[in-house]
Formats: sequence, structure tokens, C-alpha cells
Amino acid sequence: MAYGIASAACAHAADLVVAMPNWPSGQVTANIIKDSVEKNLHLSVEVKEMGTMTAFAGLASGDVDIHPEVWLPNLKSLTEKYAGKDGPVQLAEIGVPAWQGVCTTRQTVEKTGIQAVADLLDVKKTAALDTDGDGQGELWIGAPSWSSTPIERIRANSYGYAKTMRLLEMPEDMGMAAVDAAAATDKPIVFACYSPHVVFRLHDIVKLDEPTYDPSKWHVILPADDPDWLAKSSASVGWDAARFHIAYSKVLATRNPKVTTFLEGIDFTADEITQMSYAVEVDRQSPADYAKAWVGKNADRVAKWLKGSAK
Repeated sequence: MAYGIASAACAHAADLVVAMPNWPSGQVTANIIKDSVEKNLHLSVEVKEMGTMTAFAGLASGDVDIHPEVWLPNLKSLTEKYAGKDGPVQLAEIGVPAWQGVCTTRQTVEKTGIQAVADLLDVKKTAALDTDGDGQGELWIGAPSWSSTPIERIRANSYGYAKTMRLLEMPEDMGMAAVDAAAATDKPIVFACYSPHVVFRLHDIVKLDEPTYDPSKWHVILPADDPDWLAKSSASVGWDAARFHIAYSKVLATRNPKVTTFLEGIDFTADEITQMSYAVEVDRQSPADYAKAWVGKNADRVAKWLKGSAK
């Protein structure tokens, strides 16, 4: 995305611009940052919904100041490009541990025997996942804008189940609605998953077994890096251990060091991330309303972050 005079003017109408991703915890965290900074540092903050690629370009150009949730290893190529020693982006030191993979429900395991990724190659088992009669089971691999989605497509190609399953890309609320419906009607389903996430609180979810991560078998190229990314990539093992961090523009440390001190102090737990997802996806609270209430209830916690210290 190119940034012209109009977008730059819009970005700098506020003292700070926070990129907001399209998943619940990132949306809530973006608004917690906004409310905390406005309330305590008396700066105006604009939250702008945008994809991660656009956000990183903005962090590099100065149009964006903060991204609330950068996942690794998904965005390894971007962080190596922008957040290296001499790059314009800084990742906050504190991160939240996470994991990624392919999941199913307990009912699916009991009905179909699907317990491992390798079982997705067995058409007798995957036939139960065919909801439209086209001869292939369906598997949601993520939202079109997620960095993990092309990686899940690479993994499906490498394992071979891209030939036995139809890989679906759709927004997360649609993907999770399908899981809710399958669980409610006792229908088999398999889907890409990540934790922390509210789905593990709502249903009895099973992560499919697969070979442990091996860096020698993980060769991932993202679409932004090469138009022939899918043919040149391979990943026939599980994901590496995941985590996510707040990212911010390095110039922010000079322009407003109190803000970067605050960002470096933020230490959300996995349980808190799940609570954010639950509030947005299940209770249907708006991310902005939940964030405002959270900041009001956690004034002491925020005060410690402003000093750059964890709870």
C-alpha cells in the first residue's frame, strides 16, 4: 500500500496511531493502549483497522506508531526486514506464549478416528467432513488477511491433505461460527486453531498430532516475498513455539519515550487474551467498550506499566 499526502495527514491528525488487526484480542489490546495513553499521558490516539503488512509499512514510514499483536514465527520475514538491529521497528521485550496447529472436536475424534494430521490423507475418514457433497472434506485455514493462512496452505500441500480437503479462507467469526454449529449439532469438523483463544473455553477441542517442529523441514516463503511462494515452500512438520509481541516505531522512543516505556511494561497473560476473545466473540461486547472498562478496573496495573514495570 502506498502512503500519500492525504493518508499521512490523516495519520498525524492524532498524536499517536495504533494499528488494529481483525482478530478480537488484537482489537481489544489496541483500544486498551489507546485508553491508557489518553487517560494517563494526555495524548490523542487514533485506532485504525488495517492488515499487518500495511501496519508494518506504516511503522517503517512513520504513519503508524504501534501494532498491538505481532505473531511469531508467522511474521519472521517481516520482523527480520523491519525489526532488525538497524530496522525502524522495535518489538517489545515481553511477549505472550502461544501455539498454532490444526484442531478438531472431541466428537469428531470419537466419530471418525481423526486424531492426527496424517489422518486427513485418509479419504474414508475425511468423507465425514464433506458438508456439500463434492467428495472433499472442508477445512478452515484462517482469514484471508492472516499471515498464518498461507502457511497453513503450505502445510496442507506438504503433508498432502490439500488433495483430500478443500481449504477454506474466511473471516474468523465465520470460521468459529462453523465450529459452534458443528459442536451444537454433533457434526464432525476440522479447522486451523491457535491458542490462547476462546474456542478452548467453549468446546472440548483436540489438537491433531503431527511431527514436532524441525527447522530443517520448515521452508516458508510468504506471498509478499515471492509470487511463486507456494511452489517454493514446504513445511511438513508442526509449528515452532509461538508468541506475540507489541511492535512500535523506534522513532517513538525519541519522540515520546513515556509511551515506549509504557509499551515495554505491558504483560498480558494468556488467560487475559482468552477473556478478551470471549468478551468480543461470545458476549458481543465492542472491543472499545471492553477496553474502556478494563482500563477503569485495572488502574494500578496500568500505572505500573507506565513506569515500565510488570505487575
